[in-house]
Amino acid sequence: MAREQRKLAAILFADAVGSSRLMGRDESGTVARLLEHLNLQLGPAVARRGGRVIRLKGDGGLIEFASAVDALAAAIDFQQGMVEANRDQPADKAIVFRVGLHLGDVIIKGDDIYGDDVNVAARLEAEAPPEGIVVSRAVRDAVQGRLKANLHALGDLALKNIERPVRAFRVEWAAEDWQVHSVAPGMPAYRPDSAPAPTRPDKPSVAVLPFQNMSGDPDQEYFVDGMVEDIITALSRFKSLFVVARNASFTYKGKTIDIQQVGRELGVRYLLEGSLRKAGGTLRVTAQLIDVETRTHLWADQFDGLLQDVFTFQDEVATRVVAGINPTVGRAEIGRAMRQPPKHFDAYDCYLRALSAAGEGTRASNQKALQFCARSMELDPNFAAPYGLAVTCYAMKKARLWADNVEGEADEVRRLVSHVARMAGGDALSLARAGWALAMVCDDFENGSALIDAALSYNPNLAIAWTNRGMLSVLLGDHAKAIEQLQRARQLSPMGSATDRSDAMMAMAHFFLGNNSEAIDLAYQVLRRDPCLPSALVLAAAGKALAGNIGEAHEVVAKLLQLAPTMRISNLTSFTRPRRAEDMKKAVDALRRAGMPE
Repeated sequence: MAREQRKLAAILFADAVGSSRLMGRDESGTVARLLEHLNLQLGPAVARRGGRVIRLKGDGGLIEFASAVDALAAAIDFQQGMVEANRDQPADKAIVFRVGLHLGDVIIKGDDIYGDDVNVAARLEAEAPPEGIVVSRAVRDAVQGRLKANLHALGDLALKNIERPVRAFRVEWAAEDWQVHSVAPGMPAYRPDSAPAPTRPDKPSVAVLPFQNMSGDPDQEYFVDGMVEDIITALSRFKSLFVVARNASFTYKGKTIDIQQVGRELGVRYLLEGSLRKAGGTLRVTAQLIDVETRTHLWADQFDGLLQDVFTFQDEVATRVVAGINPTVGRAEIGRAMRQPPKHFDAYDCYLRALSAAGEGTRASNQKALQFCARSMELDPNFAAPYGLAVTCYAMKKARLWADNVEGEADEVRRLVSHVARMAGGDALSLARAGWALAMVCDDFENGSALIDAALSYNPNLAIAWTNRGMLSVLLGDHAKAIEQLQRARQLSPMGSATDRSDAMMAMAHFFLGNNSEAIDLAYQVLRRDPCLPSALVLAAAGKALAGNIGEAHEVVAKLLQLAPTMRISNLTSFTRPRRAEDMKKAVDALRRAGMPE
């Protein structure tokens, strides 16, 4: 079982005062103004001080910082900015926030944080006055004398649902000591036409332009901007992409643009643009990805949702846009690399050629992919991606029964995985690939699961990580959880070879749960797309045998043995390895009835 991840963090909790009352008077207007303040006041204050947004929607936010000093500085920046934002607002319409700060130990799960110390920050927020900040003693001790602010003792507070009393302090500061840095609409942080054009990075580069609000409703402006912010944040988790920061791409807000000029100014190969329309209570968002050099549209999609579910819709659009863009950019980059003459190869282009070869799915192309991976590693020993792809090729060799030297290849996988674990950092893709290979080739499920969990903590939008995690959950016997994880992968990647893998393993989960008809249906869906996938053939044969269709089961086994002449009941664990004895027994009994040789 993976060890629980913890770290020390400064936790900022902000909440709007009386938001329910304001929404009762003017729901859509209040939502728009809340989003304006969160996106133009709290978001920039956090970014300047190096914070990480955990949640920033609705009527507040949860933020973490590595430094208590930065956390308190961001809180003062935000509250001082809100004073300016509310200066011309009537008192009964002004939106004000309370802020709580605590420094403590948090549990990391995916992109979220949990634990008693997170709850302490939330409860301290409730003790703050409107427009005020309350901090714990831990924060006071860390920041005292290091910021232009005074901290006044409130004594030991009994906080709701917190067992121990918490010593708290109210923060006061002088406005003249804190310059307001908020980003006002139409006032960009810098102008690209006054700066030299940046050099494009080696990896694919993307800028997300402000989406157009075509609804005729200015109240939707901040919803659109918040949605684009979510898309930028989600794309930034893909270490294979270089994503331009919001403050740069938003300098083009409200302007008529030339695609190629913007690409040059921002130094990117791809631009994402889009629009929003409102009709009654329905919102429609369109988005399209454009190749800057050719001006061609590589991907486009349309999303419809209800205004009453605005925040859920915002999350759904961001997730689906990211799920569409990442593989599209990957395919476009492979095409670009394949057009490069060999003398221009660098480590990244060799990796892309390896990726293309691996995707062909043949024994020869798999070997070719390993050769390109080796060349990429040689050109750049510190580039994690080819190591992650190479171990995937070895896992494919084992799954497709192509392995020439099982023990030797297992040793090579362990060596390559050690490189990935050391150098990958936040490269979720390489970690997800390494974790799967470690489990499947080296039979190390514990460390393999831990690597995949680490990948998901870096990037919860990575389909292959969810696929690999779901497949391991099936083999570990947690079938209901596996189905949830594989369905998540399916949402993020509804097409491609990864879908075949996730559907085949979902069929296995249903088979072990006793849902035999669902298992057969899924297995045959996969076989219509890939008639030679061994795992799907195994499931089809086992399912048909359990259903009493012995003749059809025998036909499937005959095809399977054409692909894997050495497959037997006695060596079945070399090809599939459920960890629970009852699962293995069920598979063996069904395959024996299907005609699998002993």
